[in-house]
Amino acid sequence: MELRYNPLLDDWTMVASNRKDRPTLPRTDCPFCPGSGKVPDSYEVLKYDNDFPALMPDPPAPDPVGSAFYRTEKAHGKCEVILYSPEHQVTLPELPVPHIEKLVDLWTDRFAELEKDPRHQYVLIFENRGEEVGVTMPHPHGQIYAYSRMPLKIQRELSSCKAHHERTGRCLICEMNREEVKFQGRVIAENDHFLAYLPFFTDYPYGLFIVSKQHLTALTDFSRSQKRSLAGILKEMTGAMDSLFNRPFPYMMVLHQRPVNGEDVEKYYHFHIEFYTPLRERDKIKYYASSEMGAWAACNPSSVEETAAELREAHRRFLEQEGGGLR
Repeated sequence: MELRYNPLLDDWTMVASNRKDRPTLPRTDCPFCPGSGKVPDSYEVLKYDNDFPALMPDPPAPDPVGSAFYRTEKAHGKCEVILYSPEHQVTLPELPVPHIEKLVDLWTDRFAELEKDPRHQYVLIFENRGEEVGVTMPHPHGQIYAYSRMPLKIQRELSSCKAHHERTGRCLICEMNREEVKFQGRVIAENDHFLAYLPFFTDYPYGLFIVSKQHLTALTDFSRSQKRSLAGILKEMTGAMDSLFNRPFPYMMVLHQRPVNGEDVEKYYHFHIEFYTPLRERDKIKYYASSEMGAWAACNPSSVEETAAELREAHRRFLEQEGGGLR
């Protein structure tokens, strides 16, 4: 377990050989179910320290294979599993809004706790859903990684937001919101505090963003009503995805928040959630292949103005199925 420096990208790769031992899609003896002995016999949402972490508070020394050129560092950080429910088969859109609000509260508490460690630079809250994105545990859950090195994609996003603010005096993501509201064709839904849309530039056919209307940087900035609104729109959007092809929709959901223990980004950064969605049709995958991976040259096979209309219709069906209102 260690970090290895990549001089080509000025970035760090996590090495975690222990993760090869993870159980793969167990149908019985789930460690996250009550009665397993690994979790309480009763819980609603729960933080669980990852049994197969890529990062640790007290990691071992790196293997003696590095050099002055090929640098290594200890894999400082923290990896946590966030259990959404004790029910093994339930999914996020099937949970009632008050329950999802408790999940948002737990995310907020963990963000606040993990930022206290001065070695942490970024706290990433995320969910992988579906075998198509490599999920090995079917019990409803997400994860949190607290990194001791700033991830490269987040660095690039922060840099773009900062440059836009220095050039215009405005928040880049606030401007995205204004553009999408003005155009309307890519907006899927909104509530009091959040917009959900397929942004103009997304590289996935259904690459949804959920963005706070107010200029906030992290969950710890949210009021009670904003947390409730986030819970509601998470239920609606994940439910709309499932309604799109009448099947569980695989996705990677990532919360983009301000860094911790670093530069103050309040003026120019803005909380949002990004979904990376591999389906382009019911049973067809939009692969991130050579151009995307080798050159970061994304290619969306669909016009998002068309796919947004499909997702809006799926959202309408989901609300209809819920009886016109969300629990």
